[in-house]
Amino acid sequence: MIENINTTRKTGENWLKMDKRPKVGVGIIVIKDNKVLLGKRKNSHGEGSWCFPGGHLEFNESLENCAKREVLEETGIKIKNIRFETITNDIFKDEEKHYITIFMLCEHDSGEAKVMEPGKCEKWDWFEWNNLPEPLFLPIQSLLKKGYNPLK
Repeated sequence: MIENINTTRKTGENWLKMDKRPKVGVGIIVIKDNKVLLGKRKNSHGEGSWCFPGGHLEFNESLENCAKREVLEETGIKIKNIRFETITNDIFKDEEKHYITIFMLCEHDSGEAKVMEPGKCEKWDWFEWNNLPEPLFLPIQSLLKKGYNPLK
């Protein structure tokens, strides 16, 4: 087994590190009264864009537990009927980040959405799928390009 190799390859004028790997993000599509919950990001990649609650999948964490944890940590609400929905492959060129985003679909169970992490989110609000705010976070843009609609 080869360990701790920091390999590079030349492509044109750029040198790419081969030890960089995509991260796993989880976006949670919360439905309430035929609307989806979106928050306005701040102090992170995609700042100023609107996104679903979500974050990184932790080591040994199930997708369902990640969804429950992230939504509760970020919004203070509880969710139910959590299920896998789809994935996107998202490359943030300007930020030099690459994410595989796993989307989980669920329903609002209890609580009112409020900003629990003011350093990461400006506000939360509910939107109709056909009337989403802009700009949207790159993974949501990817969903729209696929023709995705969580209410179908």
